[in-house]
Amino acid sequence: MKPAPFTYHDPPTVSEALGLLAEHGGDAAVLAGGQSLIPLMNLRLARPGVVVDVNRVAGLDHVEIGSAVVRIGATARLADLERHEGLAEVLPVLPAAIRHVAHPQIRNRTTLGGSISHADPSAELPAVLLATGGRVRLESVRGSRRVPAGDFFLSPFRTSRRPDELLTSVEFPIGGGLRFLMDEVARREGGLPVVSVVLGVRTGARGRVAEARAAASGVADRPVRLRRLERGLTGADLGDPAVRRAAADRAGHGLEPPDDLRGGGAYRVSLLRALVERLLEGAAA
Repeated sequence: MKPAPFTYHDPPTVSEALGLLAEHGGDAAVLAGGQSLIPLMNLRLARPGVVVDVNRVAGLDHVEIGSAVVRIGATARLADLERHEGLAEVLPVLPAAIRHVAHPQIRNRTTLGGSISHADPSAELPAVLLATGGRVRLESVRGSRRVPAGDFFLSPFRTSRRPDELLTSVEFPIGGGLRFLMDEVARREGGLPVVSVVLGVRTGARGRVAEARAAASGVADRPVRLRRLERGLTGADLGDPAVRRAAADRAGHGLEPPDDLRGGGAYRVSLLRALVERLLEGAAA
């Protein structure tokens, strides 16, 4: 199929892109990698009257590694982030998660900002952003604001980004002693995961858990923090298999995952528990 008619713009600067979004508002769509938008337009599930292509916008593909935060521009390609040596040192969970996203050919075009903005409730990178306590920077002609991941994802494919705003960068906190691991189950390599889990653990005295952060995708209408798991892990000895099993059992409490063609709710909860136990075993090692 072919997309419905639209007007195309490829501004070279952020200010020009923001001007176009301010002018056209909800009738405009932002094109970055295009892996989600183009198929939706071809199927006419999305019919924007205006497409604002940000690939020529200068300065949106940066990677800045500071002492407390990593800032990545919205148009940074996933393939570049996957191979970035600095990221592998300070935020290894991000390139590890990126390796699960689709296939190398697709990662060559897919952008970090596009993947985050698409807000697929089964996608890996929103869960990484949520688990690490990250946030996004949104800009418009009215100014800019930073939105925590927990306030950004609202429901399937819906975020708190306003029609005249452009996601310009994504921020991941680093340091603090948390070590993050990620795992998932997908029906086939490169496909969307049925469930994915990101777990971060900081150990304290006698090797017990001093702090834990965890998030999952595929178990709700958005990525969710696994707060019962986090609370239950505080003070736990991960070297004890019984402790790991008990924590994994608690991980799915209160969740009511949706049923779809890739799996029912009960199946997703069982996958969540298995993934959490596997990650806890890895953290203990």
